[in-house]
Amino acid sequence: MDVANRRVLVCGMARSGIAAAKLLREMGAQVTISDLKKEEDFGGALDDLRRLGCRFGLGQPPEVYFDDTDLLVMSPGIAYAKPFIQEALARGIEVVGELELGARLTRGDLVAITGTNGKTTTTTLVGEIFRAAGRTTHVVGNIGYPITASAGVSTPQDMTVAEVSSYQCESISRFHPCVGAVLNITEDHLARHGTMQVYIDMKRRIFANQTAEDAAVFNWDDPTCREMAKGLAARVLWFSRKEMVEQGACVRDGVIVLRMDGEEREVCRTDEVRIPGPHNLENALAAVAITGAAGAAPAVMREVLRTFGGVEHRIETVRVLDGVTYINDSKGTNVDSTLKAIDTMTRPTVLILGGSDKKTSFAPLAERIAKAPMIRHCVLIGDTAEQIRAALEAAGYTDYTMTGYDFDLCLAACRERAEAGGCVLLSPACASFDMFVDYEHRGRVFKEKVMAMA
Repeated sequence: MDVANRRVLVCGMARSGIAAAKLLREMGAQVTISDLKKEEDFGGALDDLRRLGCRFGLGQPPEVYFDDTDLLVMSPGIAYAKPFIQEALARGIEVVGELELGARLTRGDLVAITGTNGKTTTTTLVGEIFRAAGRTTHVVGNIGYPITASAGVSTPQDMTVAEVSSYQCESISRFHPCVGAVLNITEDHLARHGTMQVYIDMKRRIFANQTAEDAAVFNWDDPTCREMAKGLAARVLWFSRKEMVEQGACVRDGVIVLRMDGEEREVCRTDEVRIPGPHNLENALAAVAITGAAGAAPAVMREVLRTFGGVEHRIETVRVLDGVTYINDSKGTNVDSTLKAIDTMTRPTVLILGGSDKKTSFAPLAERIAKAPMIRHCVLIGDTAEQIRAALEAAGYTDYTMTGYDFDLCLAACRERAEAGGCVLLSPACASFDMFVDYEHRGRVFKEKVMAMA
């Protein structure tokens, strides 16, 4: 993709937008940056773009710059259905997402991983396996490091592993991974996509440009994934912790095995996988299938699975205070993710729930909590606290405390209710935007406040 001298409008100045603008300017494009916020709202985050010669179009609607635009690059937080995006298309302006732009400009092999839960852990794990195999590897995408930040330095020998969200999938057109994977599908992001079918269709778009030389990896234990795998051009591989699969990764007598092209090779025992919980065994199996499809050796997988300790904000132990273990699972941004976190709790637990609304049902979560002997109390925060309270009471569970938007009051309630030898688990089952910038900010605040407790 040649962007030299093209007039590019980059919309949305979060991390991905800043990285895209920098890359485009370094490649010779004429770049205008657009955001409804004004320059002073960004602190010094845009200083490098000014030094590079980007034109600033902040605090104004992007349509103002359409007469001088050949290409519009949109951040994933901007919905494809926005009126100004549709106006750009009607005027013949090419529109691409930051993921699409980065993929077109990335050299080397590309692996794409999506799904509702487990993306960050699996993407990081896959990246570690490729690095251990000797590949220069860039781990990018929705994980927090934009693909456009690595595209300019990638070489034809490199491996890029991208965590892909449903938001990023909206603007896919030529995106073409050599290995694509869907880890699981549960209800999420309905506030943006409207229906589950649209959400599923978005996820499936990562396979749209694959050929018979590529691989598509799915979770055999997820019925929706089985449907998604039908009719693809790529060869399909599976992972399963419950059944044997012909092609992919599964468990035989407590041992992870990789089955490819009629050959079965042992990777490691399931009890050697360092990251805990049944959901993380699924993530490990997915990583084995994905890296196996790309030619990684089981011995390399074994070493990484034995040593990989997980990612920040996902069932992350913060500290033990007065005999209580505080656990940060701020990445639990939907009901299914929090259900998986609950499954890992083997000691009496106080659970922090609530945040901004994704328009999903809390009934399945409340029903599980009502039957989970280890969940002794829930502390409810944020926009969805009242919805969760109603769901808990409908399920017959009344051991909860409402603390509104006061995070200090929330932690004080947790400390009062927690039992020595037990846990306090932050796994909100909601997005974070009512009280925090993002889930990472929520997790950092939780950790800072827990570490500051006397």
